Amino acid sequence: MTEILKKAPGDTTTRRPRVMPDVTKAIASDIFSGRYPAGSSLPTENELGVEYGVSRTVIREALKVLAAKGLVLSRPRIGTIVCNEDDWNIIDPQVLAWHAPHALDDKLFDAILETRRAIEPLVAELAATRATLQEIADLEAAWRGMAGAGEDLAAFSRSDIAFHQIVYAASHNPIFRQIGNLIDTGLKFSLEATAVISLDRRMEAVAAHREVVEALRMRDAEAARGAANKILDLAARDLVSAKKLKSN
Repeated sequence: MTEILKKAPGDTTTRRPRVMPDVTKAIASDIFSGRYPAGSSLPTENELGVEYGVSRTVIREALKVLAAKGLVLSRPRIGTIVCNEDDWNIIDPQVLAWHAPHALDDKLFDAILETRRAIEPLVAELAATRATLQEIADLEAAWRGMAGAGEDLAAFSRSDIAFHQIVYAASHNPIFRQIGNLIDTGLKFSLEATAVISLDRRMEAVAAHREVVEALRMRDAEAARGAANKILDLAARDLVSAKKLKSN
């Protein structure tokens, strides 16, 4: 990807982004960092074009993308205003990707966990009665990926995310499927943030996930709910540990 380096005052040699996605990410990063706080006006299209070394057309398209994500709002004769943080589509995959993972607000991780606590036990319970044999086989394959990941944190996270995607799909509830898709990227970031925990703790998570597999295999809805709650309790513990590591 094109390297993003903005023009400093008086600096005529700075390299600048040349494609719209780079410009969009750069402006979004400035919003997230507080350079452009909520309620403030962005520079004009001409000024942004000069800063990033691109045409007004590129700036205009970048602002359209940011508006669609809830980050900015264009007002006639006023300009482009930065929206309140509550209006940002924080679980949009691009919005999350525009953040550096270490810069994500702890409140977002807490909110994702709260959402999972409210939904996932019921999702697991439904999956226990509705999952197809293929879905149960796929779930076990994802579990084996977690169990066999060893010290490979990326492999562990990929399998963990796949596991939860399969459980949501196996509920065969179209609303839960949609919710699962919505929180998928947020779940990815939260799982990756807590994957830095010790191997022993990851093995505890592996054991809890195995209980979900067995509950679905036995069509035991109550056991599936209990296993899902156990996974969430471990996730809450690991999130506290991850926050401590982040603050050190």
